[in-house]
Amino acid sequence: MPFFEAVRLAWDSIRAQKLKSFFSLVGVLIGVTFLIAVVSIVQGMNVYMTEKFAGALIGVNTFQVRSRPNIQTGDSSEEEWRRWQRNPRITIEDAAYLKERITVPTRIAAAGNDQVTLSWQGKVAKQITLNTVDAEFFQIKHYDIAQGRAFSPQEVNIGAAVVVLGSELGKRLFDGRDPLGQTISVGGLPHRVIGVVAEQGTLFGISLDKFAITPITSPARRLVNRPHIIDEVHIQAISPDQMRAAMEEVTVLMRGRRGLRPGEANDFHLQSAEGALSGWEQISQVLFLALPGLVAISLVVGGIVIMNIMLMAVSERTREIGVRKALGAKRRDIMAQFIVESATLSVTGAAMGIGTGLLLAFAVRAFTPLPAAVAPWSIFVGVGLGIFVGMVAGVYPARQASRLDPIAALRQE
Repeated sequence: MPFFEAVRLAWDSIRAQKLKSFFSLVGVLIGVTFLIAVVSIVQGMNVYMTEKFAGALIGVNTFQVRSRPNIQTGDSSEEEWRRWQRNPRITIEDAAYLKERITVPTRIAAAGNDQVTLSWQGKVAKQITLNTVDAEFFQIKHYDIAQGRAFSPQEVNIGAAVVVLGSELGKRLFDGRDPLGQTISVGGLPHRVIGVVAEQGTLFGISLDKFAITPITSPARRLVNRPHIIDEVHIQAISPDQMRAAMEEVTVLMRGRRGLRPGEANDFHLQSAEGALSGWEQISQVLFLALPGLVAISLVVGGIVIMNIMLMAVSERTREIGVRKALGAKRRDIMAQFIVESATLSVTGAAMGIGTGLLLAFAVRAFTPLPAAVAPWSIFVGVGLGIFVGMVAGVYPARQASRLDPIAALRQE
């Protein structure tokens, strides 16, 4: 029997028994839906975590020198936490020491941060992140300035009382008015607004635009840390390889500065985007490892349902099979008809599952902070699974149909 003729007969059978056909493909539909939706969400999260999460928290090709980690994704022992607590704080002198001696081409910025209250003419913004930083911080974080300008190294040197605002903070305090040149209270200390950073968006639904940035030598520094103390040193290289080389060199420099002997543990911490992403990578690996098993369960159930439906079809169409055999149809023609019909049924379920999975993924992206990115390979896998499950499920019913005796089949009422 020609292939397309077998497909046409299969579609005629599916259309004639719509309800039964639908229930027979539900298992495949659910399995493929789960495959497409989970892969799309995980792929989207991979892109999101790499580009948005790591970029927003650490920076591209950037690492931080800290006394202890502020992003911890794995399990840590109580002893390890106590050791981190004992580590000496990072100082402004540490940042200057690294800047003078590091040989790998880098940008370096000392930084401190804390939560403060800002106000202007009676309008108050609480729990705002105040960053006291070097001028290079804007380049390291890739902050574009939407209004005004960033402060200069000269303003850092003289300890100018100037501030650059995040876009949401600027809108909240000034409500459409021009903020440039206005004097605001930063934790009770007056600072002149010289710029507004372009909108950064959100991270998992949390705004990234509620911050203020002042020079690390400005009067606001006393709100963040004790004199000479900073929270971290941001170091940015020009490539991932250069970043790793810089991390090795910084480790050597810091160990030498701290007088650590060979074998002694570091009393400082280097934190990079790779470290921040390690926890998510473990979660995504678990999801991808569990995915085949979960999809397989649905497909096995769907295959069993399709096989039973096809066995019922063989029983119901025994006389039809007898007529076809009497007219010269061979065993392979009968087998082809039922295998193609089973595969067509399964592929229809897979196609519906692909559509449902894509709709589910886009709904997640539209109505939640979670992103979704469709992986083309998952669509091809879904179609391939549909064909495979249908053909496997149709073999046994097709063999039963092809073995029917034509005379006995013609006598069947």
